[in-house]
Amino acid sequence: MTSLRHSSVIGSAALLIALAGCTSTGLNTSLTPSVLPQKTKVLASGELIAALDGGLITRLKGNEVVRGDKSTALQNEYLALEYTAPGEAVLWQGKTLSGRIVPSQPYRVGSQDCRQYEHTVVDRGVESSVKGTACRNEGGSWSLLS
Repeated sequence: MTSLRHSSVIGSAALLIALAGCTSTGLNTSLTPSVLPQKTKVLASGELIAALDGGLITRLKGNEVVRGDKSTALQNEYLALEYTAPGEAVLWQGKTLSGRIVPSQPYRVGSQDCRQYEHTVVDRGVESSVKGTACRNEGGSWSLLS
């Protein structure tokens, strides 16, 4: 009876160890140190925002984006690239526009971490989307690929 109990305990321990390996988030933790809740306000420095070179919002709407909306959109593009799980949407609301940014799974190109993402903007009820790819620079900023 003791050997049956002993093997049952060993079997249970082995099962728990095997299941413990199944709790991965799927995120590349070297790229995404933590996933922040949607409502967390993270403000990227002007240097981090400037590296986005206008972001996808500019590619989509050009110069017709009011300054406050552009700033809000760029802050959220950075948030999506830096902290958001693949497939999770970052929503933003500006004065005249609103948007949704959805990053894909991070991947490595040479020594850089990169992510594709989609930015959808709603302007007076009309949705427009653009897709792009950004790669992380040494200093933690993200640059769009042409």
